Amino acid sequence: MRFSGFLKMAAAGLVAVAMMAPGTMKAQAGGDMVQKPADLQKLVPATVFYRGQLAPTQLRNSGGVKFSDGFVVLASLVDTSGYSTGVQAKYQAYFITEVSLKVGGEKLPAGAYGVGFVGDKFVVTDVGAHEVLTVNSGDDAGLKRPVPLQVVADAAGGFRLYAGRKYVSFSR
Repeated sequence: MRFSGFLKMAAAGLVAVAMMAPGTMKAQAGGDMVQKPADLQKLVPATVFYRGQLAPTQLRNSGGVKFSDGFVVLASLVDTSGYSTGVQAKYQAYFITEVSLKVGGEKLPAGAYGVGFVGDKFVVTDVGAHEVLTVNSGDDAGLKRPVPLQVVADAAGGFRLYAGRKYVSFSR
């Protein structure tokens, strides 16, 4: 009896540890995992190159996805204070994808991009600040705790990149 009680306690402890482990946030079908800032410490660069300058990223305002095959998508807010107001208007975050994605229903090749929410649009630019893709964004009035930037799994099997309550959906 004592040994079976020990096994039950050990199993409960393993479940609790697994629930607290980094990288166990919201798995999608197929094993794709939403990554939070703590999971991305070794992946998000401290500074990024965009439009002729280096700018610091904000690890605390980052998120991403690690797909079941090991490829990743990363997004991080960037300090754009050194940029012109025209660049700042559409460059709010750095977005890196190792695989091509569908963003707002449009194809986006693997690469590093500057992204931003402008009005009701999500704008993707290359590192030279040239527009690559513009899609409609949504506004999630029901989001309980908006934060400056986050990635969450959505009910359709894809993901959402949020900036506050504004979001764009993406999938592989």
